[in-house]
Amino acid sequence: MGFQNDIAKIFNEAREKAGLTQAEVAEKAKIHVNYYARIERAEVVARGDILNKVARALGVKVKLPLE
Repeated sequence: MGFQNDIAKIFNEAREKAGLTQAEVAEKAKIHVNYYARIERAEVVARGDILNKVARALGVKVKLPLE
């Protein structure tokens, strides 16, 4: 499982646990819902600032490896 898939799983599980829709998360993170959906499907590698916005919207911490 790669980085994209790990992030997708973390965000999906956190969103479902919070009882939010993808649209609600996208709105809180101030990104387009289609872009957020692509992140959750591991179709894109989002920039660090976008990952931080989504993580804050979901109330989770994401630690990025610096390898």
